[in-house]
Amino acid sequence: MTSLATGFARSQRWLRAHPLAFDGALAAGVLACMITGSFADPNGPHGPEFGGRTPELRSVVLMVLVAGALVFRRRNPMAVLVFTGAVSVVELIAGDPAAPVAMGAVIALYTVASRTDRPTTWRVGLLTMAVLTGTAMFFGSTPWYTQENLGIFAWTGMAGAAGDAVRSRRAFVDAIQERAERAERTREEEARRRVAEERLRIARDLHDVVAHHIALVNVQAGVAAHIMDKRPDQAKEALAHVREASRSALNELRATVGLLRQTGDPEAPTEPAPGLDVLDGLVTTFRQAGLPVEVARADDGIRLPAAVDLAAYRIIQEALTNVRKHAGADAKAEVSVVRVGTTVEVTVLDNGAGTEGPQDGGGHGLLGMRERVTALGGTLVAGPRYGGGFRVQAILPLKTRTGEDR
Repeated sequence: MTSLATGFARSQRWLRAHPLAFDGALAAGVLACMITGSFADPNGPHGPEFGGRTPELRSVVLMVLVAGALVFRRRNPMAVLVFTGAVSVVELIAGDPAAPVAMGAVIALYTVASRTDRPTTWRVGLLTMAVLTGTAMFFGSTPWYTQENLGIFAWTGMAGAAGDAVRSRRAFVDAIQERAERAERTREEEARRRVAEERLRIARDLHDVVAHHIALVNVQAGVAAHIMDKRPDQAKEALAHVREASRSALNELRATVGLLRQTGDPEAPTEPAPGLDVLDGLVTTFRQAGLPVEVARADDGIRLPAAVDLAAYRIIQEALTNVRKHAGADAKAEVSVVRVGTTVEVTVLDNGAGTEGPQDGGGHGLLGMRERVTALGGTLVAGPRYGGGFRVQAILPLKTRTGEDR
């Protein structure tokens, strides 16, 4: 059974690849059926009888012409229908009795119906049905009510309906395939978009981690080098801060890079992402680096969604890093976290020289902050303050776009 199905599938593929061979075989089969039918007498005493009549030479020539025309039915279906219909009309009028030449017109009508639209099928089908049936009824050698005439009417109608059904099914299958291909393209585009977003998120995290800790390491190393000879105890303390900052940087880098591990790789660190719960520790590192920081919180002790919590932490981290790098040695910073309705406002202010602050759009720090806030559906304002200094203010929604709520 399996070998039979395989052979049938192979034959079907070959016929689809060689349509002209299929049409030639079809034309030969139709010719054989027409010639066989021309030997049958439909009006026998007990139904159709074979051997009761012999087709005329003219009828055989017309049957051969009709069958030959069917070989080209795919190339020009409408012309083949017109030709076979005209030959059928000639046979219906001149034949006595008429040979079944109309069988070729039936096949041609099916081809037209299967390869055109429905309005064309209706128009051509009704016209063919009317011409062939009317010719057989009013000009044929048999009475108008004979079953042969009704058979022409039925066969032409079924040919048009069958061709329209095949065309509809073909269009339906093509639509399904197109929809499947479009869905596949959409899935691929969505996968590429998600990969790009994840790469951008990891790049932001890496920038925030490296910029913050390397800035602290740079400051503390400079302090240690400056006071190494005169105040070795303070220099040791500064070097201890360098070691602590570098250890923290390595831990956060390991956690971030661990997201890139594949299945089967060694297990990545499982420490939670930083958030406002460890804000005091973050502020302490800056105070130890020589930047006075004051913190004011009025967020009612709510637990923020993970994405919002991480974004708030990173914004404060990046803003304080910029203050330490750009605002000058005597700068001070203020951090506030305030809940306002369904949002939380994170603000970082400094009193450094406005001309030394980071310019909006410069570097990757402010760009990364803006991308984080925009991804959550919030807003970010960053720019010089009136009277000197710099201000970074982010308004983050308590409910993220992904539906994560507090």
